[in-house]
Amino acid sequence: MKKIITLIALLVVVISSAQTQFEQGMTKAFGLWKEGKNTEASALFERIGSAEKNSYLPNYYVALINTTSAFTEKDKTKIDLLLTKAQDALDVEFIKDQNNAELYAMQALIYTAYVVADPMTNGMKYSAKVMEAYAKGKAIDPNNPRIVFGEADYQLGGAKWTGVDTKPLCAQVDKAIELFATFKPETPFSPKWGLERALETQKTCK
Repeated sequence: MKKIITLIALLVVVISSAQTQFEQGMTKAFGLWKEGKNTEASALFERIGSAEKNSYLPNYYVALINTTSAFTEKDKTKIDLLLTKAQDALDVEFIKDQNNAELYAMQALIYTAYVVADPMTNGMKYSAKVMEAYAKGKAIDPNNPRIVFGEADYQLGGAKWTGVDTKPLCAQVDKAIELFATFKPETPFSPKWGLERALETQKTCK
């Protein structure tokens, strides 16, 4: 009996220290990202993802960091490298789980980055894929604010060329902002980005 209790105690210590290690690593990676050290943050998230197979978050943030970096990059070769890295990280998580709305919001963002980088070449190629990714995400979680906002924002971005009525899209932006207010992330590290951009878009709508 004593042995069993000791084993259970050891197991609890191992589990709690593993959690702490994960949490420490994630906190450190977020710190690097906040400091603008995108490459270092991405590399650390990658290492955490290799060690922690049960959480989609490390690879998700590898994808997010590299995609957001691509939006501000001018060199097309670097953009391709960043977005390939983002897609590779996301694909690892899609193999494990195809029922996560956050992954589809991220996928749509990667496709959007390709369109923004080269609208003439990539607009036709990726626009339908962007909308398809949002549709899949919405089918899983119609109240995910990143899905609701992202879909409307993408269509608003193309409205001057497509001529679509922006009123319903702006109403979707308003709805997304309400959803951001009530959205509860599953963990302290779960995605919660998007509100600032939604508020900016709301201003342009008005």
